[in-house]
Amino acid sequence: MPTLRLGDRGSGVAEIRAILSARGLLSDPVRTTGSSAANAPVPNAAALSRDGVAHHEAVFDADCDRAIRAFQQERGLIADGIVGHATYTALREASYRLGSRVLLYRLSAPMTGDDVATLQSRLQNLGFYHGLVDGTFGETTHSAVLLYQGEYGLSADGICGPETLKSLDRLGSRVTGGSPHAIREEEAVRQSGPRLTGKRILIDPGSDDATPEENALMWDLAARLEGRMSAAGMETFLSHDRQSAPSDDERARVANMVGADLMVSLRLAHYPNERANGAATFYYGSAHGSYSTIGRNLAGYIQREVVARTHLLDCRTHERTWSLLRLTRMPVVVLEAGYITNPHDARILSDPQHRDTIAEAVLVAVKRLYLAGENDRPTGTYTFSDLLAAEQISY
Repeated sequence: MPTLRLGDRGSGVAEIRAILSARGLLSDPVRTTGSSAANAPVPNAAALSRDGVAHHEAVFDADCDRAIRAFQQERGLIADGIVGHATYTALREASYRLGSRVLLYRLSAPMTGDDVATLQSRLQNLGFYHGLVDGTFGETTHSAVLLYQGEYGLSADGICGPETLKSLDRLGSRVTGGSPHAIREEEAVRQSGPRLTGKRILIDPGSDDATPEENALMWDLAARLEGRMSAAGMETFLSHDRQSAPSDDERARVANMVGADLMVSLRLAHYPNERANGAATFYYGSAHGSYSTIGRNLAGYIQREVVARTHLLDCRTHERTWSLLRLTRMPVVVLEAGYITNPHDARILSDPQHRDTIAEAVLVAVKRLYLAGENDRPTGTYTFSDLLAAEQISY
C-alpha cells in the first residue's frame, strides 16, 4: 500500500474513503474526480470491485484529510493526515466487526482488528480473558476462547465461528468491575518489592528513521541510563546493536524474548515548525478503553521527573497504539526527550550534563514506580546518591 495524502487519487483512496464512511467520519464515501459533494454518484453493483470499492478514480480531498486526522486522533496515531503503513493498518483493523469473519489463532501472522478487540472485551467481562484488550488474536485470546467453549458446551477448538458468536450473543455482556490485566500488572509490581536489585529492564535507544546524529545522542543517553541502572543492581538489556535500525515490531519481539519487567524507549521528536518544543511520554492505550496501568504510571513519573529537572516544556503523557507499545508483553514507555528540530531543545540535548540529568530522571522514575508512594520524596529532589543509599537498605 503506497503512502496516500491530500490530492491523491485511485482505488486505494476509494478503499480508505469507504472505511471512513462506514465509521461515520466521512459523509461521501465515493467522491471522485469531477464530482462534488452535491452530485457525487452512488455506485451500483457493477461499479464496485469484489471488496466493495468503487472503480471511480476516488479523490483524497479536504473532507477525506479531515476524516483521516480525526481517525488518527481517535486511534492514538500521529494526526498528520497521511495514510502510511501504521494508519492503513489501523484503518483495515477498524473495518472489521465481530461476526464479519471467523477468528482463529495463527502463529505466523496473528489476526488483528476491532472484531478481535470486541471478542476480547466480551470474554474479559465473562471472566475468561485476562490480557490486554489490544485487538490481536494471540495465544492468550486463543486460550480464553478454548476455556469459554469448554465451559458452555461448545466444540473446544479455539475458533470463534458462528456457534461461538451465537453463544456469546445469547449471554450478552456482564460487568466485572475492573480490568484483570490492570490488576495483574499492579500486583506484579507490588509483589516484586521496592528494591531495584534484580529488576530486568530493556533500554531501546533511537528509532529506525532517525539520523545518525540523533541516534548518537540517544545511544549516549542510553549508555548513561544503563550505567546508573547497573549501579543500582538492575539487569539491563539493549533492544538492538548500534549498527542496526530495527522496526518497532522487531524491537517488540526482542523485548518479549528477553522477558523484561519494563521497557523504556528513548527517542527524539521532529516537527516542520521549529517552534515545537518539549518532552513527552507515551504508553499503550486504545480507543477500546484498554490501557497499560503500569505503563501509564511510569510514563507519568518519567514525565514529571524530566520536566522538573530540565528546562524542557511539559508536553504531558499520552495514550498511543504504536506497535512498540501494543505488541510487548511488559509495560513500555516511550520518552521523546525533546524536539531535535527546536534550537532550545537541541542545545539541551547536546549537553552531556543534561543527558546525565535525563538519565537520572528516568532511573528515579522507575524507583518511584516500585516504591508505590511509600518513602517517597517530592518530584525532582530524589538524587542518584539517595537512590543508591536506599538500595542498601533492607526493606
